[in-house]
Amino acid sequence: MKRHVISNRYGGGPTDRAATVIRIRTAAGNRQRGWLDVSGRIIPVALGRGGILANKREGDGGTPRGTFHPRQLWWRADRHPRPTTRLAIRPIGPEDAWCEDPADRRYNRPFRLRGDQPGDRLARGDHLYDFIIEIDHNTRPRIAGRGSAVFLHLARPNFGPTAGCVAMTRPAMLRLLQRIGPRTRIIIE
Repeated sequence: MKRHVISNRYGGGPTDRAATVIRIRTAAGNRQRGWLDVSGRIIPVALGRGGILANKREGDGGTPRGTFHPRQLWWRADRHPRPTTRLAIRPIGPEDAWCEDPADRRYNRPFRLRGDQPGDRLARGDHLYDFIIEIDHNTRPRIAGRGSAVFLHLARPNFGPTAGCVAMTRPAMLRLLQRIGPRTRIIIE
């Protein structure tokens, strides 16, 4: 079965009211927690177990420092109604995965799992990936070993650290989705 991106209905352009800049900073005293600032609204977030790192490497648990853009929203249509957002939306199916193997030609890209293939399965049993904002970390150029599958997604109930992503509560994610678009800059500092 072929999957298609569901385009958004908001258009964009000069009248696009999407937030233009999101800033993510480490919380004082805890490098695994942080704050996301969108249009003056502060949202608590969980960061990678390695904190924010300037020299991101595959498997280091670090959240990459830099400026990124959201590419699209991946969403569990089987669990939640379609959220309001200016981003392109793609429903997550049971075969959707992300390649984290630096030796694979599909590294840091989505692919369709067949059988027991390795990969970061997007259709998880828990709720962490019910909403995934894909960002353009390590995409142009894509460099093997510089980190993969860095997303904005939902946090664990205890707000534990991620493997390198930025995670937040479901209500915070839904508010964020209403305020961002494809031109939004995500600055992780």
